[in-house]
Amino acid sequence: MRAERFLRTWRVALWAVPMALLSTLSVAAALVAGGPAAAARDGDPGGGSGGAGPPVPTVGRAWPVGSRPSVVRGWEPPATAYGHGHRGVDLTAAPGSPVRAAAPGRVSFAGRVAGRGVVSVELTGTGDPPLRTTYEPVRATAKKGAEVAAGEVVGVLEPAGSHCPASCLHWGLRRADTYLDPLSLLPPWLLDRGPSRLLPVTGPPEYRP
Repeated sequence: MRAERFLRTWRVALWAVPMALLSTLSVAAALVAGGPAAAARDGDPGGGSGGAGPPVPTVGRAWPVGSRPSVVRGWEPPATAYGHGHRGVDLTAAPGSPVRAAAPGRVSFAGRVAGRGVVSVELTGTGDPPLRTTYEPVRATAKKGAEVAAGEVVGVLEPAGSHCPASCLHWGLRRADTYLDPLSLLPPWLLDRGPSRLLPVTGPPEYRP
């Protein structure tokens, strides 16, 4: 009986070794074939970290604050859904500044989260699920369900806590649970536009042969 039990134990152990090797090779092949996207499909939580997905359409037509605010801190996608990073951009603005919708859409949330005022806008014509911008800390003036145009005021910037060294607006962009760079909403002409300069008008130029 002992000999039979010994042989049965060894058969199970010898069978488990090639199965474990086969499983390891399968995972390696999946990673080579599909990369991080395949791993996310297989249950890795990295899908919420700001990874691959449909391209962001440049539907933005206005900065949320000011005409060309400074970016205090840019978008820094975390390596995993729960990793460190910066899920949005911080724009300089004084408390009381009007906060505008960067792109047209519908206000999906206007209220307070963990003591901070938040306004969220689902952007029109950006797919299913739609893109959603968030603005905080903001005292909302727009109501949930309201349709807003690009550049329309949705709230007023509240005094910041410890998020920025000085007062700022935190502007976020998501598609479902995936964080994206909100600056990618803006077209190049709006991102790169410098200050306007008025030239003096002195009449038509004098013709000289």
